[in-house]
Amino acid sequence: MDEADVRDRLREVTDPDLGDDLVSLGLVNAIDVDDAAGVVRLSLALGAPYAPHERQIAERVREVLADTGYEVDLVAKLPSVVAPDEQVLPDVKNVIAVASGKGGVGKSTVAVNLAAGLSKLGARVALFDADVYGPNVPRMVAADEGPTATAEETIRPPEKYGVKLMSMAFLVGEGDPVIWRGPMVHGLITQLTEDVEWGEIDYMIVDLPPGTGDTQLTVLQTLPLTGAVIVTTPQQVALDDARKGLRMFGRHETNVLGIVENMAGFRCPDCGSVHDVFGAGGGRTLAEESDVPFLGGIPLDPAVRAGGDGGDPIVLRDGNETADAFRVVTENVANNVGVVNRRGASEGYQVAKVQEVDPDPHGDSGAPAGGGAGGGGHGHAHGEHGHDHDHDHDHGHDHGPSGPGR
Repeated sequence: MDEADVRDRLREVTDPDLGDDLVSLGLVNAIDVDDAAGVVRLSLALGAPYAPHERQIAERVREVLADTGYEVDLVAKLPSVVAPDEQVLPDVKNVIAVASGKGGVGKSTVAVNLAAGLSKLGARVALFDADVYGPNVPRMVAADEGPTATAEETIRPPEKYGVKLMSMAFLVGEGDPVIWRGPMVHGLITQLTEDVEWGEIDYMIVDLPPGTGDTQLTVLQTLPLTGAVIVTTPQQVALDDARKGLRMFGRHETNVLGIVENMAGFRCPDCGSVHDVFGAGGGRTLAEESDVPFLGGIPLDPAVRAGGDGGDPIVLRDGNETADAFRVVTENVANNVGVVNRRGASEGYQVAKVQEVDPDPHGDSGAPAGGGAGGGGHGHAHGEHGHDHDHDHDHGHDHGPSGPGR
């Protein structure tokens, strides 16, 4: 068996979101057939660790090579178009902003449960509480330790539920208000981005303050966002403001991974009937009107409030309807991160393929050949982060429910 044989078999593997085979999409980085060792080494352009759809792709690849008699050594790596010394957060594969147009819709609750849910799947996760004027994340995860300084004058973040944490709440006195102007906020976010020892991270969740102000602009201009999650409640007032958030990300060409409808309905513990306290279906309707994915609805459940106040994210519970709803949202977010990354890699491959066929279509011999995956509309790349699918259950990445819009 040679490389061509392996490539032919990989044509039988269809991307569940992009709708074509891995070879045609350009998602096969490299193939090495080692006859002496009896190993086929594959590098695929996958970038959403522990996402169910990418896990399906990896499993299907193993299936089509199962009868060859060769062991399959599968590594996922996204191509990079940014020089290593120019990368922001080079050890962070995916940066996800969680935003809302207005306060009080449960944005931080979604951010915390999303981070804890991804960690429960097995991913390496960081949670950056960028809500500088109302930092609640430490309370919501019962963080009993703050960050520590290193000899190199960097910051080592604390960890809870397998999630590395950083928050303005660690830097000010308990109950002290944060009264800062925009430039000070910009400086803080830049410092926390550059000076924190995050380590190798699969997903960094950034909890933005509500609205569309200076902090949001700083994050959009500073961090290589893979995409954004918009949180709203079903009521019209919240939806109006959520649209503003959608427009903000659209203007900055940031992928919107989808919309979460929080407080989607209250189930009466006595009679079991569902009461639409804040209306019904508004988040799904907004997603359909805006042509972005609907990530799921979260019930209005007193246990969510209790979990937030007590530092016990409800997504970590088993056999709970609300926890299951958060897990659906978590998996959908991870799947859509994969879509963004694989789509970027495929588009880069198609451009490079065209330029290889006709490197000077307009007579401009000085035009550089492009190609590579960016983190969504920004074109940011996160380095050539590899992960080994042969170690899915040790520390690798369980791959892979909807496709992201803009």
